[in-house]
Amino acid sequence: MKLILFDVDGTLVDSQNIIIAAQQRTFAAHGLEPPSRERALSIVGLSLPEAFMALAGPKAPIESLVRTYKEVSITLRRDPAHAEPLFPGAGACIEMLRRREDVLLGIATGNSQRGVARIVNHFGWHGVFSSIQTADDAPSKPHPGMILQAMRETGASPHDTVMVGDSSFDMGMARAAGVLGVGVSWGFQPVSALTEAGAGPIVHSYAELETVLQEFLNTPSKISA
Repeated sequence: MKLILFDVDGTLVDSQNIIIAAQQRTFAAHGLEPPSRERALSIVGLSLPEAFMALAGPKAPIESLVRTYKEVSITLRRDPAHAEPLFPGAGACIEMLRRREDVLLGIATGNSQRGVARIVNHFGWHGVFSSIQTADDAPSKPHPGMILQAMRETGASPHDTVMVGDSSFDMGMARAAGVLGVGVSWGFQPVSALTEAGAGPIVHSYAELETVLQEFLNTPSKISA
């Protein structure tokens, strides 16, 4: 069996508008200047404490910022204007992969278990992912913990595991875990950041991703002696 792990925000789901709006409201509530759009998106993938540490600095009230951000996000999601659609082709790709008998799917995200459960419910992905790793369960990316735990849960080896993501944190995590990192160009970080972080192939559409994953799936597994 091959294990294919997906990041969520910026890879499967286009959540940039709600992320930026939630950050802006959170910073405003604390009397702080919100980051630019580019800066706001550059930390997507990190767990929330690490994200706000990077954006606001170590002297900022990190716990309060995190708490406010979570509360604001819940409010914003009630507004259809802040819908989080799948990127074009994402749904079809997941559907194709879930039908294969030689594939296990997983998630490795800086989001929370609650956030992932909401996405799974919304898109009808119940039972699709054999492993769901979040900021609730492991150290923040680029620490390899999420991937290592997913491999333990599924019995997959590094040779038979691939991480698909849009950020340098995803690629750094993949490299640290010894697995193939496939970067996607439609997310929240520039391609140069993915390359510098050790990405393998970088794809520009889900059609290209399916081709790369097909090559990965056709690679013979290594059997330990």
